[in-house]
Amino acid sequence: MSNSDQATTGWLPERYSLANQTAVVTGGAKGIGAAIVRELMALGCRVVVWDQDVSGVETVPGKLDAIAVDVTNQEAIEAAETRTASLVGTPDILVNNAGIQGPTVPLQDYERSAWDRVIAVNLTAVYAVSKIFVPGMKKRKSGRIINIASVAGIRGLTDGSAYGASKAGVIGFSVGLSKELVADGISVNCVAPALIDTDLKLQMSADFIQKATDRVPMGRLGKAEEVAATVAWIATPACSFTTGAVFDVAGGRLGL
Repeated sequence: MSNSDQATTGWLPERYSLANQTAVVTGGAKGIGAAIVRELMALGCRVVVWDQDVSGVETVPGKLDAIAVDVTNQEAIEAAETRTASLVGTPDILVNNAGIQGPTVPLQDYERSAWDRVIAVNLTAVYAVSKIFVPGMKKRKSGRIINIASVAGIRGLTDGSAYGASKAGVIGFSVGLSKELVADGISVNCVAPALIDTDLKLQMSADFIQKATDRVPMGRLGKAEEVAATVAWIATPACSFTTGAVFDVAGGRLGL
């Protein structure tokens, strides 16, 4: 089959296909999460969205399901896992994407309640959701966990100490867990985007957004689809010899 034939017939090499695979995507109802869901489904994956509000998710029987769940609530996580098991069993792929920005203010103005909330959503939930699915993956001897971190977890974030700390924690958790699970056939990787053009910007001031954009060598915000494409590739068989990695989707921010 020629390259032109492949392009016109929708041919996809098996190593780039997610046919017969299943995934759970937290925070999958909008923004980066929704883009990830679309990308996984385009590769043939059946997806279950976990989000606090799934009213906007148009489910498709046998292809896309949605479960309302607060990933900071252990009982809600356990109930969602039971429902997920009835739909797809233990997912082949887990994408821990749910996250919040939190306040963009100096430390002296950062309230303890806001700090606790950011850590709970961005870091503790990654631990809790991973923990509930790892036993099934270990039993099956396969699985892929992909955690959405941030360039802020590496570079830090002025006036966003909790966010930067939470994402640094996601990176450390991912690398450590990858070593723990590698013998069980489970890969654990994370993706570190720069600021992405989604509704998350509504939590930030215009000045904060401009400064973040100015720090990106490519001179623009990232797109949700660019993060989603990286996540989808990590989920495919093509990414077969990588675990414990941090994938840069930051417009050159990490390299310069």
